[in-house]
Amino acid sequence: MRAVAELIRSNEPRIVVLSAMSGTTNSLVDIAQLLYAGEVTAASARIEILRQQYHMVARELLPEPEVAAEAIKVLDENFKTIFGLTRQPLSGSGERVILAQGELLSTLLFHRYITAVEGQEAALLPALDFMRLDADDEPDAAYIREHLTAQLAQYPNTRLFITQGYICRNAQGQIDNLKRGGSDYSASLMGAAAGVEEIQIWTDIDGLHNNDPRVVEGTYPIRELSFDEAAELAYFGAKILHPSSVLPAREHGIPVRLLNTMQPEAPGTLISARTGQEAIKAVAAKDGLTAIKVKSSRMLLAHGFLRSLFEVFERHRTSIDMVTTSEVAVSLTIDDATHLPEIVAELQRFGSVEVDENQTIICLVGNLIQNSHGAASQVFESLQNIPLRMISYGGSPNNISLLVNTADKTRTLKALNAGLFARTAVA
Repeated sequence: MRAVAELIRSNEPRIVVLSAMSGTTNSLVDIAQLLYAGEVTAASARIEILRQQYHMVARELLPEPEVAAEAIKVLDENFKTIFGLTRQPLSGSGERVILAQGELLSTLLFHRYITAVEGQEAALLPALDFMRLDADDEPDAAYIREHLTAQLAQYPNTRLFITQGYICRNAQGQIDNLKRGGSDYSASLMGAAAGVEEIQIWTDIDGLHNNDPRVVEGTYPIRELSFDEAAELAYFGAKILHPSSVLPAREHGIPVRLLNTMQPEAPGTLISARTGQEAIKAVAAKDGLTAIKVKSSRMLLAHGFLRSLFEVFERHRTSIDMVTTSEVAVSLTIDDATHLPEIVAELQRFGSVEVDENQTIICLVGNLIQNSHGAASQVFESLQNIPLRMISYGGSPNNISLLVNTADKTRTLKALNAGLFARTAVA
């Protein structure tokens, strides 16, 4: 928090959106699971451990005893809310109230630190007063803009605002959230609503890398991406960015900069409407896919066949990631196998069905619309010794997608790194 206070020093007006402190959301999820299981004593013990941890943080962060005591008193109100939910069986709405406390605790402490220790003027904006979902559980952009604008107008001379990411209210007014990773999304939604000049997302890595640094050596940050390129990488596995977080920024033409909290001087990655000339800039991987192949001689020239087939997935509210077709077969992937048995049973009306689990999509992103570099041939030359289950190319000017067995994921990423980026050798 002390480091963040340094990062946000500026004469420019700014809104600082904070997530929960590291480990807090996981602890709150564990507490909720214990309550669902009826283990009230164990849950209460976990709540008390977390409460004492926050007391320690408050005393360390706020050296003035009176300031620390006041902060602890307010912190305890949040914990009283959590303890209150142990007195009856936990509901889904109760769980969401528990999960919201992490952001409320972190912003409370940070605001106290900024104002009492740093001596800066800052307003603490309750995100629950302006962040809202509509009836379809999508962010209500018009509501957010109207109510955030009203909140900001209450502080005409204030240039620093602190608020919570992730949390919101649903259309019924109940406490809800934007799911895991939602603080990035919150920042983008607020930035779009407030008409800011730039949205900055600070993490623990220097921008978005050209490959997965957890499994490939010698990766490097990409300095510039278009909105579409960043969205593709986020959806297909780039963990640094929430898949939806660039959408509000793209709609309003607001640049998004990914920066490193530990190396604030590093340039990071700029996401904007512009794109560079590189044919392929980056590679990402998405695990947990199931491939389904439907083969039927009745497909040939059959009017409405694909519509009927896709309606099966729509009925079971299962989205499709990747599709390839031939005259007699359709292959596709899904990332949620919850309704797989029912889906397969329905698809068997169309023909024979094959299912392959443990599949991974490898997504290659770049400026392929202007590709005169033979990018596709470079990709396939790099992967000549790796079996490919599916290939999708041409559906997007920014994407080539390949499906491989998850067991081949690491060597695929390494082979692409060696063949496309020449930064590391294949292990």
